[in-house]
Amino acid sequence: MGSQALVIGNGESRGRIDLNKFKDTHLFVGCNALHRDCVVDHLVCCDHRMVREALENPTTANTIIHVRDNWHHYFRKIEKHKNIKLLPDLPYKGELRPDKPIHWGSGTYAVLIAAQLNLPTVSLVGFDLYGRQDLVNNIYKGTNNYSNPNSSAVDPSYWIYQLGKIFSLFPHIQFNIINVEGWKMPQEWQQNNVKKESIGVALPINTLYN
Repeated sequence: MGSQALVIGNGESRGRIDLNKFKDTHLFVGCNALHRDCVVDHLVCCDHRMVREALENPTTANTIIHVRDNWHHYFRKIEKHKNIKLLPDLPYKGELRPDKPIHWGSGTYAVLIAAQLNLPTVSLVGFDLYGRQDLVNNIYKGTNNYSNPNSSAVDPSYWIYQLGKIFSLFPHIQFNIINVEGWKMPQEWQQNNVKKESIGVALPINTLYN
């Protein structure tokens, strides 16, 4: 078992990172189609198509797949997949739209699950947040179950807010955000237990991010 957690997002900066270098020291927590590229300890799939695809991949036989309540009933109770687990409750109560579980996605839940593993360090890769020239930023775009490459970028405001909540709720954990030079960490993440680490590859800011 790794002594740290690596949360693997699907932003395109992740393509510049060799995940193998983390394999012996980190538990892998990821989302959706990450199972296509590596064996994952914990996988979050909020959409039933993603759950189905993950279950059909033999590499997920020992992966805990975290799903929403309705998919938990179907895939665990009806189809009897023993590695299906219900997503955790949010560790706080809030009145805003981003505080509601239905508005939490696979990436933010993956970070929450990693934080609840109670390891001292959680690193995040592939959490780019911003679109690429106003278009979707996802390493799997244009593939099965994913958006067309010409789709508009997703507004990252909910992700920024929700991850900021996680960082503040787990002050004893060191969160390391690994991304390319030129990537700007949101103001909401400027906390004592959060730091940015550069991949070491400089890219023009207007080429990769808005």
